[in-house]
Amino acid sequence: MNAIEIKGLNKQFKDFGLKDLNLTVPSGCVVGLVGENGAGKSTTIKLILNMLFKDSGSITVLGKDNAKELDDVKEDIGVVFDECCFPPELNAKRLQKIMKAAYRQWDDAAYEGYLKQFDLPMNRSIGKFSRGMKMKLSMAVALSHKAKLLILDEATSGLDPVVRDDIIDILMDFTKEEDHSILMSSHIVSDLEKACDYIAFLHKGRLVLCEEKDRLYEQYRVIHCTEQQLTAIDKAAVIGKKVGSFGAEAIVLKESVPEGIQGYPIDIEKLFIFMVKEGG
Repeated sequence: MNAIEIKGLNKQFKDFGLKDLNLTVPSGCVVGLVGENGAGKSTTIKLILNMLFKDSGSITVLGKDNAKELDDVKEDIGVVFDECCFPPELNAKRLQKIMKAAYRQWDDAAYEGYLKQFDLPMNRSIGKFSRGMKMKLSMAVALSHKAKLLILDEATSGLDPVVRDDIIDILMDFTKEEDHSILMSSHIVSDLEKACDYIAFLHKGRLVLCEEKDRLYEQYRVIHCTEQQLTAIDKAAVIGKKVGSFGAEAIVLKESVPEGIQGYPIDIEKLFIFMVKEGG
């Protein structure tokens, strides 16, 4: 069973729309959702959680229709948004009592362990937390009720590199269980490169690519050449390009790298930037 299946999803707003989105989060995998601001990442997550009503298409979460049966699996889903949604007058200790009443499988020891690991105080009001502290608190809650699926919207935003690295390690440990899965969006592409099995690129409400991360590394190469050499390459093999007065830089399919030109390994951030610029 896939953790999330999205088929033919459409949602139109006044000046933006998600168009015919098809996306799968396989069980036991981490899928990273990449896109510029306004690409549709948060909209997609809100549609999955039935916080927005879709115009058409279907979404299943842990095998359940999200529009009709999401309540059946809500205890199995941990969610972290890009903004903390806990009342500012609470502190971590009072929040613990509320979460324990809300989740049947709430784990006090796990929660207190994450608070200690993230250096979060028990008795200070959440309203006095920094943005980074609020994000760490949200992550602690999401990880403390034995969820099988984590849905993370910019969950590493506002965190320093050391804490981000710790959280990525925690997420990778989480998916060692075969039935644990993660969908995470982030503009910090290095986090996704470390954690994700699949990378999905959203651009202007459309999914332009979804592929296994390792296959992306294998399929594409960066080349530096003259503009004339670039025009000799099949256009269908050129994913994106940048032409300047000193020559051209392009991302092309590995098998299309011309003889005599060195092909270099790609990074995911450059691949996305080139694809977006090429697609306009």
